[in-house]
Amino acid sequence: MVTEPARHATPDDVRLALRAAQLYHLEGATQAEIAGKLGVSRPTAGRLIARARAQGLVRIEISVPEELRSAVHTDIEGELESVFGITEAVVLGDVPDGSPYGMVPLARSAVGALTRRLRADDTLGFTWGPETSAVARELRTRAARCARVVQLDGSMTSGDYETGVDYTLGRCARQLQATPVRLHAPLYADSATVTALVQDSVLGRAIALGRDADVMMFGVGTVSKATTLFEGSYLDTAILDELRGLGAVGEIGGRFFRADGTDVPGSLAARTVSVELDAIRACAASVLISGGREKHEAVLAVLRGGLAKILVTDIDCARWLLEQKEGAAL
Repeated sequence: MVTEPARHATPDDVRLALRAAQLYHLEGATQAEIAGKLGVSRPTAGRLIARARAQGLVRIEISVPEELRSAVHTDIEGELESVFGITEAVVLGDVPDGSPYGMVPLARSAVGALTRRLRADDTLGFTWGPETSAVARELRTRAARCARVVQLDGSMTSGDYETGVDYTLGRCARQLQATPVRLHAPLYADSATVTALVQDSVLGRAIALGRDADVMMFGVGTVSKATTLFEGSYLDTAILDELRGLGAVGEIGGRFFRADGTDVPGSLAARTVSVELDAIRACAASVLISGGREKHEAVLAVLRGGLAKILVTDIDCARWLLEQKEGAAL
């Protein structure tokens, strides 16, 4: 079989490709409009635009305004997405200082990531903590809507500690025009009680809804006395020591994980009333909201274990994560 030699581009070929590229990139014309104007088919219009790019006739330059360069980090976001295989990274210039106000930038960005993904028939699940409470405060009416908002972890305790669950659940449901689903259960109980709670017709439904939530948002805890679980008397020093000995580096919804994101073995897992880490791992829109130096290791483990598809964090944490590239995604 004899094939014809490849034909070199003629001046008319170049002119058509340039004209199509100008119409598309500079004038905002659709491929259908370009086809009509140049007298070619719609597929040919698409090929002309692609040819202009391939031949270097079109150069696209993205320029960030000088005054926004310290706040916008799209290059680092793209690298995080590539290295860790996540759907989206949102990186802020502000680093949380531990105060409620310091959480506001993270929360506002998390609201944007959430509302772009929520659909009217979705279920939104959340774990309680300062990050999700801050997100609830920043939610605005009509930014989005969903069908249900559900707790992913129990919160009742004998200690005098405010978890923020009622506020987060109520405000999210109100702002998103959704039905709130409360999990009236402790975070930790003996294993027989946990089994009974899961089998209960009301509590079991809440847990099942949480497992199947379309979108999940959560912060991450550390294995230290500075964690909300220790402050709320859910854990004591003996349990913390045991968890460290088992390799724990962080927790989501009271469930602890190791540096590779896998579950920490031991008796505590069987005593935990919350969705399993595997359910979070299976969620297509799991949103981790976390920042600050003390959370770096835990955030890295979350990403390594595939526990978050969307990350909202600060620039210091993002840079540190990228320094750990070797073995980033398992």
